[in-house]
Amino acid sequence: MAECIFCGVAAGEVSAEKVYEDDAVVAFRDINPGAPTHVLLIPRKHVPSLNKLVAEDDEAVGHLVRVATQIAEQEHIAESGYRLVANCGSHAGQSVDHVHFHLLGGRAMGWPPG
Repeated sequence: MAECIFCGVAAGEVSAEKVYEDDAVVAFRDINPGAPTHVLLIPRKHVPSLNKLVAEDDEAVGHLVRVATQIAEQEHIAESGYRLVANCGSHAGQSVDHVHFHLLGGRAMGWPPG
């Protein structure tokens, strides 16, 4: 997906401050952070929305969540707490059509979100 900015980040064609990458997942700092720690985690495979995930994506999504916990440890927010968010669709605030999770921490979070 040449027109997808997150595919560009995963391919190394778009600059990003990466904090983790492997064969399945890339994690990088959000350019417009909503918290002191704000990391985006994406699968390398282009999937436009959570609604488009299929059974063959189960392992990759599980791996992505596990990587998020590792990054929370690395960023020193695991003990105090963090939020892992996935937006689906424009009403939820999804602005890039590529499945991604926001790892947010470093401050107290309000509830309910939104």
